Amino acid sequence: MVDSLPGAGPNNAITDIAGVTVGHQRRLDERWATGSTAVLTPAGAAGAVDVRGAGPGTRETDVLAPENLVRQVHGIVLGGGSAYGLSAADGVMRWLAERGHGVPVGPTPHEVVPVVPAAVLFDLPMSDWGRRPDATFGYAACEARTAGHPGAGNVGAGTGAVAGAIKGGLGTASSVLADGTRVGALLAVNSSGTVIDPATGLPWALDSGLEGEFDLPRPSPETVDSAARRTARPDRAGNAITPLNTTIGVVATDAGFGKSECRRIAVAAHDGLARAIRPAHGMTDGDTVFALATGERTTPAPGEPRWLAALDEVCTAAAQVTARAIVHAVLAAGSVGAVPCYTRLYHPERE
Repeated sequence: MVDSLPGAGPNNAITDIAGVTVGHQRRLDERWATGSTAVLTPAGAAGAVDVRGAGPGTRETDVLAPENLVRQVHGIVLGGGSAYGLSAADGVMRWLAERGHGVPVGPTPHEVVPVVPAAVLFDLPMSDWGRRPDATFGYAACEARTAGHPGAGNVGAGTGAVAGAIKGGLGTASSVLADGTRVGALLAVNSSGTVIDPATGLPWALDSGLEGEFDLPRPSPETVDSAARRTARPDRAGNAITPLNTTIGVVATDAGFGKSECRRIAVAAHDGLARAIRPAHGMTDGDTVFALATGERTTPAPGEPRWLAALDEVCTAAAQVTARAIVHAVLAAGSVGAVPCYTRLYHPERE
């Protein structure tokens, strides 16, 4: 995180969108390396999703289709554990229901059904078999929610993430547009493709950063060659990792958009993902991005003169903050077992 970064919100995080909070739960020890992240929304937030990877693990994504009934989202879960980890959403639903935050389905305030879509990444080789997130992870993540900077690296859904041949993680970034609209992203990077240019040893999307955001010198050719020899996609025990991966995330804005516009924002965010991860959207990835709009700011309605320009501006920012969040995820990650982090490989003097 960079303090007072020009062009970003105060936290340079998705939590710069008023009302959006983020919490994590993880287990990281000799037998565990996995976790869950809950992104909780204020009342009235619209949501949508775009899935580009060929191997997604998701829950409640159909409800986000613009033509379907429910117009609001109450939380999003990002997690490890492959399909098993989708159960973390049960804990988030319980936590929200206890507070009456959901779709009303009865005459009393507690009769609600929270809408909590979820996406998971494949990190099973990073833990002993059977160690994966469950509903207790989701509930604990809600209990740990913050409106400040939510942290980065080996936290929540990023705990067991691996990006190409190095440790992946969770990252976040935000942007403030000229009219004051805010856009933020939170990504868990567990990609089949690489996030590092093998010729330079620098993140592909380093040039997406704002001025002063990434203070990262180019590694020496000797360091780059050494890193290439040391990376063979190991799991934490040094074994080859089964190529099942997935990068998942959430983009949020305080603009007053609905589900259809949120869908376009999610589509645009994948442009940023593809800039930062090469290749992206593969057959063994389940790349999934959710988009949220809280409606705190008044935004031109469809058909009004400024509507198209306003939507395009937010979509452009969505791609940029997604790419920046991915860089933050990799730079903040720490080594786990035999899986080396970026800093250890390319900038050991900074560890």
